[in-house]
Amino acid sequence: MNVKTTIATLSVLSALSFGAFAADSINAEQAKNLQPMGSISVSGVSAAPMDINAQLNQKADAQGASAYRVVEAYNNGHYHATAELYK
Repeated sequence: MNVKTTIATLSVLSALSFGAFAADSINAEQAKNLQPMGSISVSGVSAAPMDINAQLNQKADAQGASAYRVVEAYNNGHYHATAELYK
């Protein structure tokens, strides 16, 4: 349940802050029309979902991705999130 909550939170926050970053957070349906280009992950001791989303956006932008899709996220004292990158 915690994973689903974290992913849902990241999705909502990315939708609210999409204009602040070059890479957009997308869902699986939107990813079907894009070309995959690898994956990224972030992890740490503590962070708010908005901070985790910002880290994913920053890494995706640094690798030249136009979009990313969160495929794994959890927060149980230590957080971790993985996203697929798309052109």
